[in-house]
Amino acid sequence: MGDHRTLPRPSRLPSDPGFWRSPLRGPWLTALLGAVLLAGITVLFVTGLLSYAAYNPDLRSNDRTPDHGLLGFSLFAWPTDPYWLYRLTQGLHTTLGVVLVPVLLAKLWSVIPKLFTMPPARSAAHALERVSLLLLVGGVLFEFVTGLLNIQLDYLFPGSFYTLHFYGAWVFIAAFLVHIALRLPKAVRVLREGPPDDFASGRRKRRERGAQSEERSRAEPASEGAREPDLDTGLVAPRPAAPTLTRRGALGAVGGGSVLLLGVTIGQNFDGPLRRTALLAPHGGTDPGTGANAFQINKTAAAVGVTEEEAGDRWRLTIEGPRGRKLRFSRAELLKMPQHSAELPIACVEGWSTSDQHWSGVRLRDLAELAGFDPREGLPGVFVASLQRVGVFRHASLRDNQVRDSRSLLALRVGGEDLSLDHGYPARVIVPAAPGVHNTKWVTRLAFGADR
Repeated sequence: MGDHRTLPRPSRLPSDPGFWRSPLRGPWLTALLGAVLLAGITVLFVTGLLSYAAYNPDLRSNDRTPDHGLLGFSLFAWPTDPYWLYRLTQGLHTTLGVVLVPVLLAKLWSVIPKLFTMPPARSAAHALERVSLLLLVGGVLFEFVTGLLNIQLDYLFPGSFYTLHFYGAWVFIAAFLVHIALRLPKAVRVLREGPPDDFASGRRKRRERGAQSEERSRAEPASEGAREPDLDTGLVAPRPAAPTLTRRGALGAVGGGSVLLLGVTIGQNFDGPLRRTALLAPHGGTDPGTGANAFQINKTAAAVGVTEEEAGDRWRLTIEGPRGRKLRFSRAELLKMPQHSAELPIACVEGWSTSDQHWSGVRLRDLAELAGFDPREGLPGVFVASLQRVGVFRHASLRDNQVRDSRSLLALRVGGEDLSLDHGYPARVIVPAAPGVHNTKWVTRLAFGADR
């Protein structure tokens, strides 16, 4: 007689299992996508913490998360070696985040029936899993969406990206860890069992198994309430539609999407023709022109209210030291000081970076000595202020180790040419391994040993 159990009919209600009819969904596909995200999100989280540390937020003027408390456990003195460190970590963070978008969407699609499971909670453990799932989905969407918007310099969300992304990451990672603890053992077991037969090659085997199953059901009637193991996961459609794509094809589409996004993103880390392939990179709305100043610009002088007049002949640099000591220099006077050079890139939080640029100017440690500090007793950090009128990064603090590094410059020229106005003329800071926004442009004040 066969099995008398009836499967749900197709329904228009998402809470009904019959509503979800894709034959591709199943524990193995979800576990595989989850394994990829487990590895990828771990890298994203670690590189995100490194980016947080690189901003030196424990220096008061840099702090955008004053209530971080124990969440600031990862803070340490951000090093200046290797000089390309921030270029690597932040480039990896943003590029990997973009590349994982197809995997994330596929994973959410694979588990969407679970979001509509009724009743919402069958037990305390199930309730914990559902809450973690909601926080997980909400958190990951928030982090990816705000991150992608930041890459494009589109700040459509209320508040500071820096603050929102930081606290959002901790909400997400807490739900992520709970979800891993609850689901990892089953996911490992599913992956060890291997993938199901694909549609193109497994029809005969499934028919054979179906016949065997029917024979067993005739010999041993199923106990009341028994279900197929795959149906217990809530992922397999009880009455699947006819397949139009194999699981192998679906994974190929996801992988192809990730490769495509990599191809239109990775070029933002290089100068020359390859940068033109970075279609998803921010381009700052301006053409940097030609010559030594022809490299990436995020914010122009006009965008932040800096004019040629105030950056011209009347500009002066104020240097402050101990006991109220103040010195003022024109650009011509700075050019008469011993000039030093450094080969350093610009690397920004949006993920783009330049190749090493040849900068020349006055070393910050030499200016600290002029301000009245003795290098034998140790040089302090410095507070850097800009002509920039708007924006949270119109000033920044640098640590003492950054000031002491011989490659840290108050740069006056790049590539043998004067800085362009958009690149910070008359003077800008350039520090190895520092985030681009801390390489302050249009510098007007250096206060050594101060944090304001």
